[in-house]
Amino acid sequence: MKKAKTAAEALVLEAIPNIGPAVAQNLRQLGIQAPADIRGQDPYALYQQLCIQTGVIHDPCLLDTFISATRFMSGEPPLPWWRYTKERKCTLKP
Repeated sequence: MKKAKTAAEALVLEAIPNIGPAVAQNLRQLGIQAPADIRGQDPYALYQQLCIQTGVIHDPCLLDTFISATRFMSGEPPLPWWRYTKERKCTLKP
């Protein structure tokens, strides 16, 4: 799937940078069906909700991917998901 370069170009979830079929399915499980649905969402809340719904603590890298997707759909440039790892670790630091 060709990845969108801007949020306006993302017509399906899989067009969002860093979102493949598995992560798109996770988002659909959360009720997010289209790229516009993720705009303005809290990635930390999405991750927590997914863990609760599935009864599984997912890899924290999935949270990084949710951060990248929500930021991209809010107008930020596309960045690799791992660019958000440090931010996540600082935010969730005990």
